[in-house]
Amino acid sequence: MKNKRWMKFLCVVMAVALCGCGADQGKKDTASDRSADHKNTEITMVLDWTPNTNHTGLYVAEEKGYFADAGLKVSIVQPPDGGATDMVASGGAEFGVDFQDTLAAAFGSENPLPITAVGAVLQHNTSGLVSLKKTGIDRPGKLEGHSYATWDSPIEQAVLKNVVEEDGGDFGKVNLISTYVEDIIAGLNADIESVWIYHGWDGIKLELEKIETNYLPFAEMNPVFDYYSPVIIANDTFLKEKPDVAKSFLAAAQKGYEFAAEHPQEAADILLKAAPELDETLVKRSQEYLSGQYLAEAEHWGMIDSSRWNRYYAWLNEKKLVEHEIPENAGFDNSYLPEATK
Repeated sequence: MKNKRWMKFLCVVMAVALCGCGADQGKKDTASDRSADHKNTEITMVLDWTPNTNHTGLYVAEEKGYFADAGLKVSIVQPPDGGATDMVASGGAEFGVDFQDTLAAAFGSENPLPITAVGAVLQHNTSGLVSLKKTGIDRPGKLEGHSYATWDSPIEQAVLKNVVEEDGGDFGKVNLISTYVEDIIAGLNADIESVWIYHGWDGIKLELEKIETNYLPFAEMNPVFDYYSPVIIANDTFLKEKPDVAKSFLAAAQKGYEFAAEHPQEAADILLKAAPELDETLVKRSQEYLSGQYLAEAEHWGMIDSSRWNRYYAWLNEKKLVEHEIPENAGFDNSYLPEATK
């Protein structure tokens, strides 16, 4: 899901530098209290990709009536060629889905786009490096002498270089092949020996096919890479003009994702109803896995930990991987999230 999104991202000159508040919010009114003030308010939520289990909570909120109860009429749409971020920034959608790593160039640019990350879909980065077990790449340093499918992002390659060299390998001896791997199984069985994937989708797919692999999670190889992936972003003008609507939307989304965390099979059925073209077995297994990732150890869904957010961007600043340094706490704001429900 990510490689093609990166390819689109690299074609767009964009930037966002916003100061977000990482502190926990104080006591707030409830979504039901606010819904009467904006009954039938129309909201567009643009996905980062085709529907998948990263988005299940949104479809649950729609199916279960959480959005309607909050006075909202939400349209969940797939992204245009320019991507979700540009659509949100331009005002074509109030909310969208993106990833902290792909937002980095935007937050570290001279000409910022008006967007802010307002909620974490997952609490941890679930991506990693995968290879067939027979290649013997069971440590990042062993990628030396093997091929890797790259989408030619400087940040992507800097991450890979870090984990390879920290494990004693020579990144200069990694054979970088510029290609988009749409079919992970076909790619690994062809001339690609390693690929960056998200375990919750392609990793599950490999398991279902009983293909023996080595999987190396980036968050375990270096804690700096335990960034937020993905997040929900919002248009800044919308947040300023209609903060109560934003809070109502996120309260309903929280209910959807917390339902998915507690009821993965029913949540999977809801996603399949909304996107019947998806593989049922893959969706249900993926949902079982991601249902444990929506909240993880967080008090409630959506919270962004400032230390982890800042740690990743500080590393990008140090390595000069962004045009301008990203200020501390830039680009996210927890204050639109509701209080913990448990």
